[in-house]
Amino acid sequence: MTEKRNIAVFADRDGTICFDKHYLAYPEGLELIPTVAEGIKKLNDAGILVIVVTNQSGVGRGFFDEDQLKAIHRWMEDILAEQGARVDGIYYCPHLPDAGCKCRKPAPGMLLEASEEHGIDLKHSFVIGDRMMDIEMAHAVHAKGILVPEPGNQYNVEKGIRESKTKPDFGADTFMQAVDWILERIRKRD
Repeated sequence: MTEKRNIAVFADRDGTICFDKHYLAYPEGLELIPTVAEGIKKLNDAGILVIVVTNQSGVGRGFFDEDQLKAIHRWMEDILAEQGARVDGIYYCPHLPDAGCKCRKPAPGMLLEASEEHGIDLKHSFVIGDRMMDIEMAHAVHAKGILVPEPGNQYNVEKGIRESKTKPDFGADTFMQAVDWILERIRKRD
């Protein structure tokens, strides 16, 4: 039996936790997607770690700095806390797409770093994201990848699936539906 404290749900930020505002630079612009706070709280209550993993090339492009990014993340954590939910960690890649770093999705660097710091069993963990790069990152470490399109962005998701070499383990309509699928898989393991 796998210890629940060693399982994590990694969630993408833009398009998964909050609406993608294209280089969000100010905390006040962050808007949670419906069912996200409720879903994160459900994972919290089940003893599952919730960790945000996000590409933030706006830092590398000079659109905002790391202090602004950290302020956005504090704001997000405050909004979640108001609804009884919390994240256990936030990892971000500030690099440009062509930087060749190991942390930019779909590379699994952020998952590996979080695994090391939190003692996470990646093979029994999950990634929720709105793009195929999230699924590819999950599969790079043998985690399950759940695709949840941002409301109104179904076309880009379908195009991404067609162009990807891998397929999601599950496709959900909402964050909560993804959480319910994850919790059912965990119950079956136990």
